[in-house]
Amino acid sequence: MKKSFFIYLFLLLSITSTAQEKLSLEQAIQVTLERNYDILLAKNDSLNVAVDREYAYALFLPVLNATGTKTWNKNDQKQLLANGEERGSPNIRSSNMQGAVALNWTLFDGMKMFVLRERYDQQNILAGYQLKNQITESLAQLIATYYDIVRQKQQLKATLELIDLNKERVVLAEKKVSVGLGSKPELLQARVDLNAQQSLLIQQRTLIEQLKETLNQIMRVDNNAQYDVYDSIPFNESLVLGDLHDDAERTNWSLAIARQNVQLAQLWVKENKADRYPTVTWNTAYNFSRTENQTVINNFTPLFNRNLGLNYGLSVNIPLFNKFTVRKNILRANYALTASELELERQRSLVHLALNNQFKNYQTSLQMLDLEEQNIQLAQENVQIAMARFKQGVTTNLELREAQKSLEDGYNRLIQARYNTKLAETELLKLKGDLIK
Repeated sequence: MKKSFFIYLFLLLSITSTAQEKLSLEQAIQVTLERNYDILLAKNDSLNVAVDREYAYALFLPVLNATGTKTWNKNDQKQLLANGEERGSPNIRSSNMQGAVALNWTLFDGMKMFVLRERYDQQNILAGYQLKNQITESLAQLIATYYDIVRQKQQLKATLELIDLNKERVVLAEKKVSVGLGSKPELLQARVDLNAQQSLLIQQRTLIEQLKETLNQIMRVDNNAQYDVYDSIPFNESLVLGDLHDDAERTNWSLAIARQNVQLAQLWVKENKADRYPTVTWNTAYNFSRTENQTVINNFTPLFNRNLGLNYGLSVNIPLFNKFTVRKNILRANYALTASELELERQRSLVHLALNNQFKNYQTSLQMLDLEEQNIQLAQENVQIAMARFKQGVTTNLELREAQKSLEDGYNRLIQARYNTKLAETELLKLKGDLIK
């Protein structure tokens, strides 16, 4: 936490820095783990679930309640006895005070208490898996955004290189026109191409700033924070499909959540089956009652009466017939169990299908990346030759422009291939459940 605080502080202080500091992916991940909204919400949900598990022991404890009342009475009384005698008195005052301490302790409920305790444990495990799944999703989004900025920076660098080539082409076209060896349309086309590249440069810089704002939102830092990212995209070329499948069975968090839901569905079946059994409860109470009458009209009515004492015993509740409610709930729980098992198999199928497809994308991207790395060298050499020939007047403006266009397309394909390779690698690690490390 201290480390992430200093990273966050560095981001804020870099606003006033004259030279932008470099933000590494590891630093961005550290800040995201501590400050990302989605991760913090998932952590809060996990802590909320953990409360039930922390107090699961209370399921086995008794319930103890104390009650107390105090009543004042003011009555007018009149009585007619069987012998014809009449008795009466107005404004008869009395008071009554009662208190009790009662304890109820469930001794047996069909083992439902034990099932509930286990359910709290399994729900806590599920919340942990859900938190890890959210962390994986947030980090995958962070990595994709971070390297998208890197991609756009590489595109910016390529655009600057093309602008330099177009500027040189404009200068050469102007010289040719000035000595009568070139044509005005060639010069105009060269300027049009230069302006087009400069327009792309403006758009590229705007896109980079927008992506940085998106990255700031993921990390939850000030949008005014000024920093730069590194220029290269590293690759992991050692991924093996078989290992990915094996690891996904253990650490893919979507699969882990589905397996945990099966566990909870099984416990729900046990919880409903427990309603078939009787419930045995220990009951005990200490009662106190006190009554004071200021005046009585019946000689057998006491002026003062007090009762106190302890009572205790067992109560048994045996379910005999409840409109098939228990049976209906058990059937529903079994259907839910079947659904969760099917969902687990479906999720496993989807994960392995995604692994197969993403691994093909990963291999294809690596092959294309290798090919485009070769192509860009050929395109750069071709532009140099075309430029030299253009200076000597051997080649035409159209041929030079075609060479520059081939270089531009080569940069676009190369930079896109780098980004696609990183996305495929990130998706494979996400499916494997390895982004959290």
